[in-house]
Amino acid sequence: MVNSTDNATEQCIIDHNIHQILSPVVYIFVFIIGLPANCLSLYYGYLQIKAKNELGIYLCNLTVADLFYIFSLPFWIQYVLQHDNWTYDELLCKICGILLYENIYISVGFLCCISIDRYLAVVHPFRFHQFRTMKAAMIVSAVIWTKEIMTCCFVFTRGEISMDAESHVVCFEHYPIKDWEHNINYYRFSAGFLFPFFLLAFSYCGILRVVHKSHGTQKNKKIQIKRLVSSTVFIFLVCFGPYHILLVIRSVFENNCSFADKIFNIYHASLLLTTFNCVADPVLYCFSSESTYHNFAKIRDSCLTCLGCLKTEMKESYQLSAPETPNRPQHEQQPGLLQKSCDTTETMEDSSINMGYL
Repeated sequence: MVNSTDNATEQCIIDHNIHQILSPVVYIFVFIIGLPANCLSLYYGYLQIKAKNELGIYLCNLTVADLFYIFSLPFWIQYVLQHDNWTYDELLCKICGILLYENIYISVGFLCCISIDRYLAVVHPFRFHQFRTMKAAMIVSAVIWTKEIMTCCFVFTRGEISMDAESHVVCFEHYPIKDWEHNINYYRFSAGFLFPFFLLAFSYCGILRVVHKSHGTQKNKKIQIKRLVSSTVFIFLVCFGPYHILLVIRSVFENNCSFADKIFNIYHASLLLTTFNCVADPVLYCFSSESTYHNFAKIRDSCLTCLGCLKTEMKESYQLSAPETPNRPQHEQQPGLLQKSCDTTETMEDSSINMGYL
């Protein structure tokens, strides 16, 4: 039950149509695409850890943060489809809200770790070895998780469900925003977006400068690195930039229901953009690597080969059960040739796989 004395907010009448039209589509898309993509990403991070690569620790932590948020999406889908009416208890609202914000800021933290790790590996390959070890990566990861959990425990000690003008129980929504949220939003903008963006920009500018000056790097490799770096910064700005800018705008100007209603749609559209980070992370940091591409190409080709063999077996089974005819064509009387062709394909696949490993 909502405590009307403690949790009641100004009775703003807000048009929530964006939640019935756009939000379910985005949440369902991210859940369907993000869940398998992040599971594969987690496996890729495990392979990196197994190979004693500290980058795998950052990738696994980044993926775990994404998966935690993806698992909370069914609750948000039901929430928006019920016209922003939270039907569960307040504890679950807090948990889902924490997973939402944890996903944003833990993702930002580990994106910075990955960028700094790559910067040290490319720009200072023979220095700072103590910062590029498995132990250092585990310590940094523990610090990031501890910091964000403590921040959430400090921020979300207040009641996070309230009653709107339509008697709906809303979760993590205050219109207009409360006084205590202003300073928190300024902190989230500066420490959670602006500072990490400068770290990202500094790291990748250093990487691009070294790659540009390198005469031993092939031209296509340089293009690939530049595209990856520029895509990372671009997706960081698109996923997190609009949301944090609107946090500051709300903190400065939102002091009445009229402004809250005007900015509601664009603010929640920016919040939906942060959700796409769960899909962008595995694409950028895992599926863009050449070794991962070859691994998925192997899986794809193996599946196609198995499907081809399955079709052959089904055809042979049909031919064995069919009545014999004296005028059957020569190639149908020797189905073993098709099986041999399939075996030949498998042999060629093995050769290409071996070439890929080389």
